[in-house]
Amino acid sequence: MGKPSVRTVAMDDEIRGRTLVEESREAVVVLDDGDRVVLASRRARQTVEGVREGERLPPDLLSGVRGVVPHVVPYEIDGRRERLVYLSREGDLAAYEELRSGFTAAVSHELRTPLARLLTLLETATLPGEDVSVLVEQAQREVEQITELIDEVLFLSELESGGRVVALGLTRIRPVLEEALGELDERAARAGVELRLECDSDLALGIRPRMLRVVARNLAENAIRYAGPGATFVLGVEQSADGSIAVIGRDDGIGVEEAELPRLFERFYRSDRARASRGTGLGLAIVKHIVTQAEGTVEARGSRGRGLEVRCTFPAPR
Repeated sequence: MGKPSVRTVAMDDEIRGRTLVEESREAVVVLDDGDRVVLASRRARQTVEGVREGERLPPDLLSGVRGVVPHVVPYEIDGRRERLVYLSREGDLAAYEELRSGFTAAVSHELRTPLARLLTLLETATLPGEDVSVLVEQAQREVEQITELIDEVLFLSELESGGRVVALGLTRIRPVLEEALGELDERAARAGVELRLECDSDLALGIRPRMLRVVARNLAENAIRYAGPGATFVLGVEQSADGSIAVIGRDDGIGVEEAELPRLFERFYRSDRARASRGTGLGLAIVKHIVTQAEGTVEARGSRGRGLEVRCTFPAPR
């Protein structure tokens, strides 16, 4: 097979460049030497008034008058002068730094508890007359919890850095959900929670299988950890008349107070009862992040003693 032509390489570079700008998580535009918008990211078009491809960028966006701080990167391409302009709002960086430092502090706090228990177990194992094998088994569980927390923090970081959620094609839903629940059968049996699946075999979503599997696992794991022995968890899928598809995890277990429902998707949030569990407090936060990146919505329903339902609604497949 011969080498690609110069024209083919140039076309590939143009497509690559347009995609990079379009999918940027920043409000970024490309301007020609007349300040006309050659390209604009989706975020710029949606969040900055006056950004339209083919039209001049309003002068006040470049002067900072509107509270938008421009960062300009000039360059030349084929003899044409263009500028890459990032449009951030005043305070965005400070808000990000505050969020980052808060998240770091929360992760440090969550790691400190299992590490303290691990250290206590190791110190106890050195004392005479102790059952070392039992203590080692308990220490292994602490290490597993630390590993799980680190894995989920890294996965959440991957999502927030722009890891793609939407697939190029459609993913059949039922096989992915069957696989996810199958992986949790043993854990569910130990917790005394029954797992069920209700999903038509012909339903499909435009989401990567890995992301759909993570949503399903986290919904089920939440019930396994918190619903209580004797509960039943049903993972169901419904399609509405408008084509939207809801992936629903519902259980008939202990439930939570209605006032706590809006907070279930916060990082590291646990209800009073759940604080004694070995969960990371990130499962439902990851679910929300995946669903919202796929342009969907998440809602929690339930009350104390009446179980919990988490409904993840995705737009109709395109």
